[in-house]
Amino acid sequence: MAQDGDIFAGLPGNPMIWILILGELGVFAVLLVGFSVAAFLNPEVFSAGQAHLHAVLAGLNTVVLLSSGALVAAATRRLSQGLSFRAYLAGAMALGVVFLVIKGTEYSAMFAAGFGIESSTFFQLYFLITGFHALHIVFGLILLAIGAWQRDLDTLETSAAFWHLLDLLWVVIFPVVYLPR
Repeated sequence: MAQDGDIFAGLPGNPMIWILILGELGVFAVLLVGFSVAAFLNPEVFSAGQAHLHAVLAGLNTVVLLSSGALVAAATRRLSQGLSFRAYLAGAMALGVVFLVIKGTEYSAMFAAGFGIESSTFFQLYFLITGFHALHIVFGLILLAIGAWQRDLDTLETSAAFWHLLDLLWVVIFPVVYLPR
């Protein structure tokens, strides 16, 4: 889709996805910088909040999401070689659903323990950042389903680029939000 002189030349997928990706990187950068500044200004509140998080579940979610990213990459490579790819994509999508189930389990435990967005600035930002990421996972699953249905390399590369954004974001969210300072 990219043309000569196009700043998106050489990037896989539809160039518009890269504009979306850049925008999403900016939004999450603002959220994570805001989280870090708030943590710096309120260290006791943020330490107390982090102590109630389930870092093991978040770590498991990291493995799940990165594994799904590897399957998306394998599916894309296989489609580019004219090979069957849907089983890999189905596996990636299943892992995306597992990520959401784990996140839902984590949220359920937080709510059961009495923690919600009204609990503190920490929990407001925690639910905002991780919930916004989870919504992106849902959107990413829809894009992957479209990629599987269309069987077109450009479409799958577009979906894969967005999915890998989600991997990248989580790899930053996990240590910033979950790991104590």
